[in-house]
Amino acid sequence: MPPPKQPRRLLLAGATGLVGRAVLQCLAEQAQAGHSRGPVVALLRRPADAALSAALAHARGEALVHPRLSGAMALPPTDDVLIALGTTIAVAGSPDAFRAVDFDAVVAVARAARAAGAERIAVVSALGADSRSSVFYNRVKGEMEAAVTAVGFPSLVIGRPSLLAGNRAALGQPVRTGEQWALRLMRPIQGLIPPSVRPIEARLVARALLGALDEGAPGVLVLPSAEMARRGAG
Repeated sequence: MPPPKQPRRLLLAGATGLVGRAVLQCLAEQAQAGHSRGPVVALLRRPADAALSAALAHARGEALVHPRLSGAMALPPTDDVLIALGTTIAVAGSPDAFRAVDFDAVVAVARAARAAGAERIAVVSALGADSRSSVFYNRVKGEMEAAVTAVGFPSLVIGRPSLLAGNRAALGQPVRTGEQWALRLMRPIQGLIPPSVRPIEARLVARALLGALDEGAPGVLVLPSAEMARRGAG
């Protein structure tokens, strides 16, 4: 008889965002169904508020506060890491501030998690990510993917969602006006939009990334938006 599988420790960065909060909800549902994956640590830049504390409790997780997600960070031993950090230039305030989150912080967490023993990683990127793109946003996302790949995880999952659908205001996040208008305009013609660019619910992204982490396929697995929607709904 093979030995029982040991619980895998998960580090989650970006728990305050749409995808991160959806990850906590998925973990809570798994725990309630008796399928807890093991210890969960949410890496935060500031102490959790009441709502996030409740979400962590339901997911049987705990918070670890690092005010600056940059440079060398000492993290607790972990097996898996899911990075859902991200912002926009408008919300961040400048291209440099955007890059500090979507590149610097993501890569710093990936390196620290690898040093802490993580073998599997899933990271949220974006549709159109390309390190050679003339579009700044897409170029930064592509450069982030390349930098995380270079860290050397045995198993790397890159999720490239289209426009994320979800209630940011309910999470206390800054409202992204352009995103809201785009979602409103697309809603009546949702079924006519190709699956590759159709807006995707954060919960589908969360389910797809957690599932891919559990599979632990060796090498680099890129999940386009349509594939995440399929996996997340399955």
